[in-house]
Amino acid sequence: MTPLVQAEQAVLGAVFLAPGQLDRLSPWLRPEHFSRPAHTAIYAAMLKLRADDHPASKAQDAGPVPMSWMTDTVTEASKHTRGLTASYAHSLVAACPRPEHAVVYGRMVLEGAIHRSVAQHATRLHQAARADAIRGGAEETVHHAQVLSDVLADLARRWGGEPRPVAPPASVPPPPAHPQAVDEQLLTDEEFLLGCLSARPQRLDEVVGWLHPGDFADAGHQQIYRSLGALHHRGEPIDQLTVLWETQRRGALADRTLDAERVLRICDPSAFAGSAEYVGEQVVRASLVRTAAASARQVRALADDESLAPGRLIGYALHALGPLEEVRRRWRIAAGAEPEPQRPSDQPGGSPPAARIEAARSRSRPRRPPIPATAPTAPSRPAVLDRPHRRSPS
Repeated sequence: MTPLVQAEQAVLGAVFLAPGQLDRLSPWLRPEHFSRPAHTAIYAAMLKLRADDHPASKAQDAGPVPMSWMTDTVTEASKHTRGLTASYAHSLVAACPRPEHAVVYGRMVLEGAIHRSVAQHATRLHQAARADAIRGGAEETVHHAQVLSDVLADLARRWGGEPRPVAPPASVPPPPAHPQAVDEQLLTDEEFLLGCLSARPQRLDEVVGWLHPGDFADAGHQQIYRSLGALHHRGEPIDQLTVLWETQRRGALADRTLDAERVLRICDPSAFAGSAEYVGEQVVRASLVRTAAASARQVRALADDESLAPGRLIGYALHALGPLEEVRRRWRIAAGAEPEPQRPSDQPGGSPPAARIEAARSRSRPRRPPIPATAPTAPSRPAVLDRPHRRSPS
């Protein structure tokens, strides 16, 4: 028998012995926090009898409690689960070490419920993300992500804290990475989008606010988009050759992430024409689903770590959902459901401001080694003779 099951038995036994403990437990301990259906039914029956002003429900201390409290609880609980007997209720009483420690036992039950609930909802999010990846949607992923976030916020308050993201320390190992299969159609869409942007660089103004390099599933596509963004930021001309030059400067050719033939093929201006915004929205949507699956795996790994206290588990889990929320916000902007924040330098249909272009180009140019400065020769000056200091007349 696990410590969690023993804690559930102990808290129920404590309430059998001192029904008044419900005044301290009921504000935050709910029937669904118990892992066994019989315990859920018994605790729910206790709460109902208390709400119905059962004569024994106000007894605060362990002592003579009317047998009706136990028998009526078992009778009510038996309406919702099978196999409950008075002998099982007596075994719960025997399993309680100290009735006055009911609140501590209750917090043990809540701690187990927090780990169990977080794991369940993280699993549902992961399943929704996998299903959306197959059917090309994101609605179920967004729904289950919001449910998980709401559950974490509710559990944080029940535990006595505030839902606040906390970055885990380096001692907490990240979950093992599982490479996700990428649909071939998505890779085709990414190439199509990059071709549109390289052929019509002015379209970059439509997507740079919400489409990030990490949204591309292919590492080579990420590097091409970074190169397009860098050239656009510096106000440089964009064509096949300049994009190839920028990818080379970024080391994408040296580390074999890309090769020259692939860059020239993707950026062929005669091969693409279409809506960059529409295809970009599809890319961000796919990024949302991938990010949700990765976040769900990380949250599930945290929930499976029984050594994590509930407060830390909730904080770490909220932190793991941070990247997902950031991608979700950008997807809503891409889909037109949320206005894109305006930047001071934005001008409809215009190019980057001249000052920003010159600053970016200056950072891009190779720096020349400084020329050693030579001390200038001071011009000769006539020597000034010290004059005798005159005494003031007395």
